[in-house]
Amino acid sequence: MKNNPLLCDTESGVCEMPSAPDESAHGPVQPGNKPLKVLYFTDPICSTCWGIEPQLRKLKLEYGQLVDLEYRMGGLLPDWSYNSGGISKPADVASHWDEVSRHYQMPIVGDVWLEDPLHSSYPPSVAFKAAQMQDEHKAIAFLRRIREMVFLEKKNITRWEHLADAARDAGLDVGIFERNCQTDAVALFDADLQLAAQWGVRGFPTLLIFNRGDEYEKVYGFKPYEVFEAAIAKMHPGAPKSWYSKNWQDLFGKYPTLTTKEFAGLTGQSFENSENQLRILHRQGLLQAWVTPNGTLWKFATS
Repeated sequence: MKNNPLLCDTESGVCEMPSAPDESAHGPVQPGNKPLKVLYFTDPICSTCWGIEPQLRKLKLEYGQLVDLEYRMGGLLPDWSYNSGGISKPADVASHWDEVSRHYQMPIVGDVWLEDPLHSSYPPSVAFKAAQMQDEHKAIAFLRRIREMVFLEKKNITRWEHLADAARDAGLDVGIFERNCQTDAVALFDADLQLAAQWGVRGFPTLLIFNRGDEYEKVYGFKPYEVFEAAIAKMHPGAPKSWYSKNWQDLFGKYPTLTTKEFAGLTGQSFENSENQLRILHRQGLLQAWVTPNGTLWKFATS
């Protein structure tokens, strides 16, 4: 029995596709400007990928000077045209997302699958490639925004109005973004799918960490931060960490929205202590809170 790819295994920490690609042929990897290159195969609606956001955000702060992190779309949900042993319709995913949310302590609301279900993850994946065509940093902000929309705000991110809003929020030119969505971004997404197949990517998240000698380490599925660190150290022995400020204002200056779990990971506090600090800041009018039944997203309060 093959599972629906949206039913991510919390034990293995993987959202796995129904069919595994051939691992016999590897695609080309162009070296970056930094000692290490990371290909990150992900998908906008991959709940486990949302689960590793705390690890990725910390990795960028501590090892960003060593690592070129390249986002690639993997194509988690082409459509609903396959039978998966009773897991074959959007409503089956709703309660599972609630379970994943509790497991990773990252806020996810499954109700989008009951209220306005997505038919595919391909449209938001193409949209991300269109965002990348304009600006890599803004594209990552765009990806973050559409994930907040689908995981917390119950918005169907295959709909153009939501993609356009997210592009605007990320500072993209929406006219150019729309044209690219309909043209060149489609081919770029196809190239990502081909690269994923060439590297035998079976599910998400998958990170391939390369050094200049064409050696690589794979981090597959949800893993604690120490596993990411160990992979970097293996590919770049003695890799130095960068210092970063753990002051709450500096962290929100770097990452405009943070979940409690992300804040805990970045400050080195427990989840409970982080929640208490963030609630105090909220009561003081310094932070806004997007509250869901499964957790909270925090951001600077606007004056």
